[in-house]
Amino acid sequence: MNIALIAHDKKKPDLVQFSIAYKSILEKHVLFATGTTGLRIMEATGLPITRFKSGPLGGDQEIGSLIAKNKMDAVFFFRDPLSSQPHEPDVTALIRLCDVYSIPLATNMGTAEILIHGLERGDFTWRNIIHDQQKSDNS
Repeated sequence: MNIALIAHDKKKPDLVQFSIAYKSILEKHVLFATGTTGLRIMEATGLPITRFKSGPLGGDQEIGSLIAKNKMDAVFFFRDPLSSQPHEPDVTALIRLCDVYSIPLATNMGTAEILIHGLERGDFTWRNIIHDQQKSDNS
């Protein structure tokens, strides 16, 4: 599964700790992240991560592009709901794309716990059907 990891500045430590705690699950997947978040997770865990630009510089939109192409299977986006974000329209667009394409999205630790355990159990095998349909549509 392709998984995106994103966090606002005040939530980066939480996502890093989450990634450390669930490294054994995350290492079985292909990981993508916005710039600084990805770097911090890589440094803390040693996990390989494809990094995009920082969120405010377009990283959210780069991940959104993969969602729009149905090439992202889950998104962990630890948002800071109490701080104003200069790129809030990009954040809103990313969340909207997850809804449009039925991509599982965790925006806080509680939902992330449920989502990561679902990944561990194999609850996301339905995403393989989506990928198979895309392949047959492109044939």
